[in-house]
Amino acid sequence: MRRFLSVLALVGGVAPALAQAPAPAANAAPQTYESKVVNTKGEPIGTVTIRDGASALVLRLAIQPGGLPPGWHGIHFHAVADCSDMEKFEKSKAHVNHDQSKHGLLNPEGPDEGDLPNVYANADGSVNAEVSSETPLTGEGGLKDADGSALIIHANEDDHTSQPIGGAGARLACSVIK
Repeated sequence: MRRFLSVLALVGGVAPALAQAPAPAANAAPQTYESKVVNTKGEPIGTVTIRDGASALVLRLAIQPGGLPPGWHGIHFHAVADCSDMEKFEKSKAHVNHDQSKHGLLNPEGPDEGDLPNVYANADGSVNAEVSSETPLTGEGGLKDADGSALIIHANEDDHTSQPIGGAGARLACSVIK
């Protein structure tokens, strides 16, 4: 495109103003957010680090040994940044779901914005996982809206189809995103 505009500028057409147009700005570096993950006793068991890019965010979950029961666990973004009711983490409300989609990454009427892939806790209860989501960290519909959001780790794996949470069960851990 620049060569074409330069050629027009040389010929004296209307392009000289276009030839001087500034180059598009380079994409800004992804915004990073980090928060501790707490269990139902309020004890820190790990961290969640979120990097927000232009078209997706990447969530890195690190849970220390003994943090979770071994096996698969559903994880979801919930609508409110509140982990204060540690017995059940219900103040975090339901999934982030601005467009009222059905739950489930495999649901033809879904997924909702809170749906994420399952993570696996090793035999020692540790997790090191990285997942991506199209739900933005900031901006319209973002996780860091007026009341924030929370990352919830569930007791069971999510089947990614059944309602309302894919059979993921009790809430074992929570992290505030604000």
